[in-house]
Amino acid sequence: ADCFIQYGTPGYIRSDNGPEFIAQGLRIWLDGLDIQTTFIEPGSPWENGYCESFNGKMRDEFLNLELFSTLQEARALTYLWIHHYNKVRPHSALNYQAPAPESIMIKST
Repeated sequence: ADCFIQYGTPGYIRSDNGPEFIAQGLRIWLDGLDIQTTFIEPGSPWENGYCESFNGKMRDEFLNLELFSTLQEARALTYLWIHHYNKVRPHSALNYQAPAPESIMIKST
């Protein structure tokens, strides 16, 4: 909801067919905001490759390596991992550069 307020509502949200995305309450809420829901074909994770790639990396590089004692600890460590993923970690799609604006190198002419 905060993102919708800040950036506006999307025309649709595309997701897999997981229970969190076909839940009646969520669909009613999105319908009230005039946001359509679309789904990838069942058994076709390649149709949602960016999410599947992120989910796999988060599982392999973070969740499988941590044991959280409290919800506060889980939130703090998740924030740190996401910051690293979004701003520090080199991405192959960016020619192994970090995606953060502060990582942009000025080319000499």
